[in-house]
Formats: sequence, structure tokens, C-alpha cells
Amino acid sequence: MGYLSVVGIVVLVVLGFGNHIWWLAAAALYLYASRPSENPENPQNSQHGRPGTYQAYRWRRDRQARWERRYQRERARRWI
Repeated sequence: MGYLSVVGIVVLVVLGFGNHIWWLAAAALYLYASRPSENPENPQNSQHGRPGTYQAYRWRRDRQARWERRYQRERARRWI
């Protein structure tokens, strides 16, 4: 959750003391800002580094290599 989202939530909570509808807006903003990313190729919320970093690239490359080795072994077993 970014700095701007946190400031927006705080402002909406403070405004909510005069009109409780603002508290609902703050809750909606909080839920929207804290939702996880829906892109499975985006490792932003994981320990694998930020998207676009060399660590993220290495993680994706290694994962792809593991899957390729696994399927290569399975294909080889079928023809034995």
C-alpha cells in the first residue's frame, strides 16, 4: 500500500467524524489498496524481488528450467 493510499485513508477517517459515509469510503479504499496483485507473473508481493529486477528474472528463468526438465523426463519415460 502506497503512501498516497495511507494519507487518503487517514483523511477519509478524519472526515468520517462529521459524516459516517466517509468511513465507508475509507474502508473501501483500504480494501482496494491492500488487495494482492492478480498477475501471476508479477512477483511483486513475494520474496523473489521486484518486477524487472535481475533477481526476478533469475527466479522466472530457473522456474521455467525446472518445468522443462520435469516435462522432458516425463516425455522420456513414455517412450521407454
